[in-house]
Formats: sequence, C-alpha cells, structure tokens
Amino acid sequence: MIVLEQISPANALIFKNVRLRALQDAPTAFSSTYARESAIADHEWIMRSVRWSSDGAIGYIAFDGDCSCGLVACYVQTENPLRAHVISMWVDPSYRRTGVGKMLINAVQAWAQERRMRDLKLMVTSVNEGAIRFYERIGFRKTGNKGAYPNAPSIEEFEMVLALETASADSL
Repeated sequence: MIVLEQISPANALIFKNVRLRALQDAPTAFSSTYARESAIADHEWIMRSVRWSSDGAIGYIAFDGDCSCGLVACYVQTENPLRAHVISMWVDPSYRRTGVGKMLINAVQAWAQERRMRDLKLMVTSVNEGAIRFYERIGFRKTGNKGAYPNAPSIEEFEMVLALETASADSL
C-alpha cells in the first residue's frame, strides 16, 4: 500500500536519495541537475527539508513499504500568494500509472486548498510528453506561457495550471 510521508529533517536523507534518483531518471524534467545536487552536503539536504516543511511550502515522499517511489513539493508563489507552484514531481518508472502521481498531486492540492489558494502551477518540458499527458488527464491546462528550459535552451518549458475549488464564505 502506498503511503505519503511529509518531507522533514527525520527523512531528509531519504528525500536526498529520491531526488537524486529522479534527476538521474529524468534529467530534462527538472531545472537542476544530478551533478549539481549530488554535490550538496547532507546538512544542506536537512536544511532543504526544513524549508519544504514550513508554513509556505510542503513536500511529500511516496512509499511502498520501505521503498521510496515518488516525490513532490509545492510552495506559495511570492508574487501571487493565491497560487501554489508544484516542483520536483517524480514517480519511479516502475510505479507510473499506478496512482502514485495522482496521490502526490492530490496531497499538494489539498495543502493549497487549505490555504485558500486558487490554483496550482507547474512547468513541464516539451520533451516530457508522458508528464504532459498525465497533467492534462488530471485537469491541468497549458496557459500559453512558455520559455526556454534553463539546462538546454533548445527545449521549451510549458506553464500548466490547475484551478482549485475553494470553499465559499457561506460554507466556512
């Protein structure tokens, strides 16, 4: 059974391991690189886990028993506090199409809705067709905003947004 665990200092080194696996598996899916992040010291991973479990950010690791099989993080955008930015989304290839990705997105969606945010935003590279199809299946839509991928300017990044249902004032 898949369970999600919030990223924290207690699991920071597992978080590091999952993030490095993600960077190796899908090097054009992230704005960072395996070379850059594998050089980060363990104490910085612990500090990163603290930032990803603050009031303005959340991160989750998916587990199947003791096996970590997915990762996602989300933070409140500084320039638009009604928007949460999804980052570091990754599911181990052997767990894709099993519901793990949807569980991870549902978790950050719930976090954002608790904070009364209006939408989730993410960036996805044009070469990551499987991810684009997944995001579209669960309701994300391309906004038309795009830019060059920082690690390979020949690759485009598309902005995608998912509108969130927010509770009305009457139901609170």
